[in-house]
Amino acid sequence: MPPATRRRHQPQPEPEQTLDPPSDLDDVSHDGPTGGYMESVMADIYAEAEDDEDEGPPESPTEPSTPPLPPNLKEISSLASWTVSSSKPGCGVPQLRSPSTSLFWQSDGPQPHYLNIHFFKVVEIVAMRIYLDFDQDESYTPTKIAFLAGMGEMDLQEWGVMSFVEPRGWVNVDFEGVGAVGGSDDDVSGSDDELGDDEDEFEIGRRRKKLPVLRAMLVQVKILENHQNGKDTHLRGLQIFARDKAFKERRANSTGVPAGTGTRVGAAASKRKRIRDMPEPDFGIVELR
Repeated sequence: MPPATRRRHQPQPEPEQTLDPPSDLDDVSHDGPTGGYMESVMADIYAEAEDDEDEGPPESPTEPSTPPLPPNLKEISSLASWTVSSSKPGCGVPQLRSPSTSLFWQSDGPQPHYLNIHFFKVVEIVAMRIYLDFDQDESYTPTKIAFLAGMGEMDLQEWGVMSFVEPRGWVNVDFEGVGAVGGSDDDVSGSDDELGDDEDEFEIGRRRKKLPVLRAMLVQVKILENHQNGKDTHLRGLQIFARDKAFKERRANSTGVPAGTGTRVGAAASKRKRIRDMPEPDFGIVELR
């Protein structure tokens, strides 16, 4: 038979030998370089995780809460356009108008520093407050601020100047220099004769209290001096308040008495009661001569 057609004898494949896994895997040792290293790494990871669980999440600094508004006032600074004389990048008007006091306006120019608040119509301002923080700002903290108001930049008039010594938190602006005096704080004008029988001395005192009213379209905050003669300044918040005209209606709805009627009825009843209880004069015995 020719060699080309001759079949070559191929050996039969030997059966594969398999090893049975050990009955207890924990008895298998991983003392090699890879096994020992991975075990030590995983042990360190688990230890760090346990430490993190024990420590708990890091405490976040809590911001001081803003004092609540009086029920008869509303905040109107959002109705105005704000401009500043200068500002650092990222520390401008948006940061000043933010409700978070951790953000602030930082000036970047010569003194004095200006903050102008332009309203689109005449507003009646009854209160203002600013947020200063000496602990965080130090030499950037204002120590002297002037407040001006008017219908425009050409007729601004100064109505208040305040000095500060290491201020912390919200500070109410002094309205003593505001000349015009408006109605009472609950928007009800009247004297003692208009008080009802069911009103106590607290209500009487509240009615007698008058709130100064600043009528203007432009309010300017002028920062004159800083702590330790600092050049630039920080201002962390400013709020402007006006009377809430809807407060009287809400109070009337809660009491069930229409607004503007209870006071007049109570005044008439009070007058009649005082006349009825008035003692008769004693003229004595009349002698005829």
